[in-house]
Amino acid sequence: MVGWGTKKFLAILALISGLFLPSQVMAQSSGSVLPMDVVTMSQSINLDIYVKGPNGEALESAAVVTVMKLNGEVCNQGTTKAGHILAGGLVPTEYKVQVVAPGFTVAIKQIDAQASSSMKVTIQLERRPEGIDAATDMEVAALSPKAHKALGKAMEALRTNKTQEAGNALETASRLAPKSAEVQYFYGVYESQIGDNAKAKAFWTRSLEFHPQHFRALISLGEALLKENKSDEALPYLQRAERSEPSSWRAHALSAEAYLQSGSTEDAVREAERAVELGHGKAAAVQLVLSMALARHGEKGRAAAILQAYLQEHPADAEAKKQLVSLQTAPSQNIASEAAKEAGETVPTLGEGIADALPSSWLPPDIDDKPGAVEPGAVCALDDVLKNVGKRMQEFVKNVDRFTATESIKHETINKWGIASSETTVKFDYLVSVQEITPGIFNVEEYRNTANGQSEFPDGIATTGLPALALIFHPHHAVNFEFACEGLARWNGGLAWQVHFRQRSDKPNTTRRYRLGVQSPSYAVNMKGRAWIAADSYEVIRLETQMIAPVPEIKLAADYTVIEYGPVRFQGKKVEMWLPQSAEVYADWRGRRFHRRHSFSKYMLFSVDNKETILLPKVAEETAPKPNTDGARPNL
Repeated sequence: MVGWGTKKFLAILALISGLFLPSQVMAQSSGSVLPMDVVTMSQSINLDIYVKGPNGEALESAAVVTVMKLNGEVCNQGTTKAGHILAGGLVPTEYKVQVVAPGFTVAIKQIDAQASSSMKVTIQLERRPEGIDAATDMEVAALSPKAHKALGKAMEALRTNKTQEAGNALETASRLAPKSAEVQYFYGVYESQIGDNAKAKAFWTRSLEFHPQHFRALISLGEALLKENKSDEALPYLQRAERSEPSSWRAHALSAEAYLQSGSTEDAVREAERAVELGHGKAAAVQLVLSMALARHGEKGRAAAILQAYLQEHPADAEAKKQLVSLQTAPSQNIASEAAKEAGETVPTLGEGIADALPSSWLPPDIDDKPGAVEPGAVCALDDVLKNVGKRMQEFVKNVDRFTATESIKHETINKWGIASSETTVKFDYLVSVQEITPGIFNVEEYRNTANGQSEFPDGIATTGLPALALIFHPHHAVNFEFACEGLARWNGGLAWQVHFRQRSDKPNTTRRYRLGVQSPSYAVNMKGRAWIAADSYEVIRLETQMIAPVPEIKLAADYTVIEYGPVRFQGKKVEMWLPQSAEVYADWRGRRFHRRHSFSKYMLFSVDNKETILLPKVAEETAPKPNTDGARPNL
């Protein structure tokens, strides 16, 4: 095809994702869940499970059904079709059957599956009470363009400690939007930065008058009261914060500190453990609170083990060393606890400003700060999810040789205040080649019909590697990441497993690298992220990635990508693949910030003559994408 330019020779800042190195050792799954409809024992029990709605009719929407032993061990998991699923290959014993469906309360039924080889189980769901199914975080009232610009200036000034500029911008924002909870919240942050904590609390209180579930105002107030040793006053705010953002590690961390301060060690342990679980590495300081809570609760050995693990990652932390020495030299936990109280032992704090995770005025929230809501009580079998999504990646590599699409790019330049200052739109004919050269080595090449190299890309910066990102779930590369299943989420009217991932520090980065120019060396960019994996088909339907740390060698300060996938049916090949439907890219390179939206259409397999169209995911028409109001610019 005349006019095609190879992408990797065009980019000034290019994502190198073409070559994937083989993993040396494949992780062995342990305790993986048997798929539904598979009989694994000659003498086994089959459960014929029927799920009905409140009206007694078969549930039309998909529901996730989990069969567990009474001790919580997961034996089978799958999704219903027309309200039915068969769970096969079960050992004769007692089970709990859990059903999770959007809009309904979680149903659990205990059964004795020992009397016969086949049992019919009927479970009827009940609607959630009014209000529970709604989002707990109310949207802040839309600001006028001028107020939005003023608030953006204030946010960026606060992030760089330019308090005078922040104060001037907030005066303007407050005059234009006097009843904005966001403006009042940031006014509180401004007062806190200049040292007037009383005024800061007053502004945060006013923010809550306008928006009672304003998360950052709640935890900021809670943290301020903890600093004044007013745990009893802080806890109600922190509990409200947990209800507003149940998956926030910060809210649980501050609650743990508050409970420890008030002497409720069992509650402190519970909240600290939850914070560590949700923090995915960001909540390291919580381990100090957890260790002290365990020690006071009588679990000295576990407390010391947590401190030892913490000090391996933070060897310079003098307070942690002192705490460990105290644990190891005390003759008994009871004596140590009493001696500590007599000596006026203080509760370890989580550090200054844990609640002040100021959002960017243009970047999406940090991956670990806003994980998203999941269905309460849903059991996730991570090994099974990874195994099945890995199969989908293997099918993708097998079915794809080359495909083409029409790509449309809208590019916004972001100024220093986080405001979009210009927009450029370009279109390309786009071709992707995917090959597995040898087992475990993939070559993913991208081409666009450019005649003038990088000059045809907005700001001379090319975006590559989007089709290859989902291959982190391929079995050859999944071993290089840490995975955690956060639960079952609702997405576009369906159900999806929400999975967090992070590049392992002890494994090579084979997926994401950056290069400046053709002859320059490439730099690995370790990433973390979150994926939504369809509960019924195990296709990746949404992927968010973020760089773990800046790369000073190339002055790369931010790299954030959000990809939405949709099914593409290729009639000629009689295959269906989930490919990128759209992608949002945010970057800050050498002080140049941009937001870019890619849209893909008119997909074709290389050998197919007729154009194929990309389909929206099921029920997507009923749930149209909404603008992101959590610190990012709205979707275009």
